[in-house]
Amino acid sequence: MNPPATRTISVDQLCVGLYVHLDMRWLDHTFARNSFLLKNAGQIDAIKRLGITEIRVEPARCTHRPLPLPAQAPEPPAPAAPSAEENALINEKKARIERIRAERAAIARCEKEFAKAGSALKSIERNVFSRPQEAYAEADKLVQQMLDALLADKAIAIHLMNDKIAGEDVYFHSLNVSVLAMMVAKELGLPDEDIKAVGIGCLFHDIGKGEIPAAIVNATQPLNRAQKNLLQLHCQYGLNAVAKLGLPKGALDIVGQHHEYLDGSGYPQRLRGEAIAQVARIACVVNAYDNLCNRTNPADSLTPYEALSTMFAQQRHLFDAGALNMFIRCMGVYPPGTLVRLSDETLGMVISINSGKPLRPSVLIYDPNVPKDEAIILDLSQESDLEISASLKPGQLGPEAYDYLSPRKRMSYFLDTPKPGTKKP
Repeated sequence: MNPPATRTISVDQLCVGLYVHLDMRWLDHTFARNSFLLKNAGQIDAIKRLGITEIRVEPARCTHRPLPLPAQAPEPPAPAAPSAEENALINEKKARIERIRAERAAIARCEKEFAKAGSALKSIERNVFSRPQEAYAEADKLVQQMLDALLADKAIAIHLMNDKIAGEDVYFHSLNVSVLAMMVAKELGLPDEDIKAVGIGCLFHDIGKGEIPAAIVNATQPLNRAQKNLLQLHCQYGLNAVAKLGLPKGALDIVGQHHEYLDGSGYPQRLRGEAIAQVARIACVVNAYDNLCNRTNPADSLTPYEALSTMFAQQRHLFDAGALNMFIRCMGVYPPGTLVRLSDETLGMVISINSGKPLRPSVLIYDPNVPKDEAIILDLSQESDLEISASLKPGQLGPEAYDYLSPRKRMSYFLDTPKPGTKKP
């Protein structure tokens, strides 16, 4: 993607209708973005107050031509008090900076809790056979913490995690499925004990794969029939593995039925419709999504947007309609991890969603004028003039934008878990 063609003009030529680019740090001006269309005289006054004499404009996106240069340079005006419009811009910018700080703090908090949860899950799976009661107690504690976070607020905030934390670890698949399935169960109105059973069952849903050769579990090429049959045994192996844990029935249903499809084409029992437990139907939807996004061969993985589109357009006969529709409603059309183009042509990556506002996620913005570690995060629920216009594949980004946004090789999510006594941003 080539940079837009721009030309430099004097600030004395500014008028409403010009699309301008500010070549300065985002924190050094009052505007929401470094590039934008001038809509009023207050914006022009605010630019002139920055002390710059020239500015870049993008002709292709201007609705008016620049003013002609004055015959002779005007005398610089005496400093005047900021206008009401400028004060509004300043206050809006301050509020935006506070929202970004809150979002960064929430993500940092989530990544810390996500790493702790992953470590706990490793310990749980190590202890399943040698210390089963200890393993169950650890799982119960971990899921209770996630349940408390879910119930702390009507709306649920889900954040995209950093690849450096999730890595390629298989434990994070189970954690991913557990977090998202509990979210769906909560939004479907299931009782708290059933939501907890969903969380516990999803933590253990793939534990039977420990009995399958790693070469089959991690194969990047299609399996032959014998290998597929062996892999499908992981559901029964899983039930055997957790037999001594004393899991609730709903959790056992998930371990045994998370690959059963509504039309009877699943395994291991080829169950149909209502014969599949509701909690297992929820787990099946989320497990399928995570497997589409995080295939063993990363080159075959779908983007989050593609995964949801595939499930709804091509595979919805496999899934419980209520669970699938609720999952899509919670994740939004553009789930975290989706690369997007906004309505003003800005590129970005969705990093957080709120179940109460799924169509207005938080987006990390690509702006070469802003250092990568200070990247702007826009909460679209607070940006009435912006919306997502398209989903992009990583290959559609130029090298600079790709490096800046760092698309995730693995999609991992975690709940916003505020400290006691604090509210979610």
